[in-house]
Amino acid sequence: MSETYTVKVEEARPAADGKPSAGPVYRCIYAKDGLLESPVGLESPWQFFCDSAKRIPNNQMLGRRKVSDGKVGPYVWLTYQEVYDAAIRFGSAMRSRGVNPGDRCGIYGSNCPEWIIAMEACNSQAITYVPLYDTLGANAVEFIINHAEVSIAFVQENKIPSSLTTTINSDFLSVSCRFYLAFQAIVSFANVSSSQKKEAEELGVSCFSWEEFLQLGTLDCELPPKKKTNISTIMYTSGTTGEPKGVVLTNQAIVAEVLSVDQMFVVTGKCSEEDTYFSFLPLAHIYDQIIETHCIHKGCSIGFWQGDVRYLMEDIQELKPTMFSGVPRVYDRIYTGISNKISSGGALSKKLFEFAYNYKLGNMKKGMPQNKAAPLLDSLVFSKIREAFGGRLQAMLSGAAPLPIHVEEFLRVTSGAPLTQGYGLTESCSGCFTSLADVFNMIGTVGVPMTTVEARLESVPEMGYDALSSVPRGEICLRGNTLFSGYYKRPDLTEEVIVDGWFHTGDIGEWQPNGAMKIIDRKKNIFKLSQGEYVAVESIENIYLQCPLTTLIWVYGNSFESFLVAVVVPDRKALEDWAVNHLHEAVDFKSLCENPKARKYVLDELNSTAQKHKLRGFEMLKAVHLEPTPFDIEKDLITPTFKLKRPQLLKYYKDKIDQLYSEAKGSKP
Repeated sequence: MSETYTVKVEEARPAADGKPSAGPVYRCIYAKDGLLESPVGLESPWQFFCDSAKRIPNNQMLGRRKVSDGKVGPYVWLTYQEVYDAAIRFGSAMRSRGVNPGDRCGIYGSNCPEWIIAMEACNSQAITYVPLYDTLGANAVEFIINHAEVSIAFVQENKIPSSLTTTINSDFLSVSCRFYLAFQAIVSFANVSSSQKKEAEELGVSCFSWEEFLQLGTLDCELPPKKKTNISTIMYTSGTTGEPKGVVLTNQAIVAEVLSVDQMFVVTGKCSEEDTYFSFLPLAHIYDQIIETHCIHKGCSIGFWQGDVRYLMEDIQELKPTMFSGVPRVYDRIYTGISNKISSGGALSKKLFEFAYNYKLGNMKKGMPQNKAAPLLDSLVFSKIREAFGGRLQAMLSGAAPLPIHVEEFLRVTSGAPLTQGYGLTESCSGCFTSLADVFNMIGTVGVPMTTVEARLESVPEMGYDALSSVPRGEICLRGNTLFSGYYKRPDLTEEVIVDGWFHTGDIGEWQPNGAMKIIDRKKNIFKLSQGEYVAVESIENIYLQCPLTTLIWVYGNSFESFLVAVVVPDRKALEDWAVNHLHEAVDFKSLCENPKARKYVLDELNSTAQKHKLRGFEMLKAVHLEPTPFDIEKDLITPTFKLKRPQLLKYYKDKIDQLYSEAKGSKP
């Protein structure tokens, strides 16, 4: 294996004592002499913010577009000093309410200046902040408040209800008051109504507007000491049992991760107080939180989107960011929009674009950096695409799911900015691998280990993956300075994934000859869709099996698509009974399974069952194939204990799956 971008620091381990074999341990070349650690004296992320506020107090820090008379105007900014003062006062106000270092504070809402101010207020007082969000399921907010013992929360105004009759998803007041008795205060990102205040007080909870709570604090307060070992945040993520798991991240892990991001930026580009970052990926997730903390460390400006994907590009046009962080679904939309415009242009302009694209691509494949591969063509042909991103873009980042190779290549060639793809987990404090900008042969991979971790592959014999083969494949295992400290109150789950000091990610990787990692599979039956949502497939299959029309079902989704499809073995009698009343013609069962009306009927009934069991939108099915013959052992589709053999099912139904995806994107059955 070429060691151009990684160095081997430990030899492979053969299989022994019931443990599978493991490949050699590798580090990034930028950490060949030792993993990056948080330096002595840098105890907390609060210091990043403090230093920037002292260095550049009058620089723009947090901005959002002003809405006046229903019209959206330009960005209006808070300076570093203004945000610092607000964070100190809010931290002081929390202390005045009896919230002390180590206590938990919830933050519930979409990206906005208040989210960052609340986070920094917690950092100032060594209070652990807990992002709250309902995309993990209907009862996730309730579960997190109880499990983390949250005693105060900053909440977006539209998440606070007007009455207790609203649903649990948006009824924060009802959830917090009914389920955790020590919960004592809600602070709105904006205003609260008198009826909300009264309702809260009847339940023993104080409810404050943003300004009211700010007035409770003072700038003249002593800040408690911080330690690297303090818990900075507890971040909840999907659990296989249906309950979210609280990932414990210390100050040390976050500081080291931010410094590692900084180190990789130095290698692949730049980031300074001259830069502007566009904030739209959820701050409740670790990916965007680390990027924004890095921006604060460097003194960048952070501009927030309006919160509506329809106006995403318009917000970008107004902000003109130099840094953009996205997920594959967003990049895919941008790619499709640009491609459609190119296709609808005249034959001559289309021909010119193809020539320019292939010429620049050829130069990049030879190793030329993108800004030197075809500068004249950049200004003549690709400038409009660059303008779509505001015209100032210097860096693009992609994470959360694999970026399709054709989209990655297109953006590398046409956007005018280097694009890097990364891989990480909440448990690794965001990125643990990153591709290097302008290293074109890393396309389609997640790059090399970050400078805080080392990695190895562990064989998975039951799936046919061998970490010691000529093409090393196996479960990605990590060790280093940015790993989580365990799952909150769940040592049992922690012990399942941390074995002999190695964190087992559950993802299957393949080392490339240049030292980059390619994600090729998932060990457990949990996968990500292209928008970054996790799907616990077995649990939702069990729900779909409760539909009377279903005897067997295999649900499929992958990280390049945003929705699920399924192969269903329907209950023969139930479907034939329906056909008698609805098709008015005699058909054999095989033909019935191919009938578009029958397929639509089964799909609708399955999704009706899903809705009754409160499955989320991305867990609904968009298309189904009806299989008249049950999955059998002879075809190697199920085990003797009737468990689904997913890789074999995918191989067997590959053409049907491709057909279902293309149907669902066009005309549905």
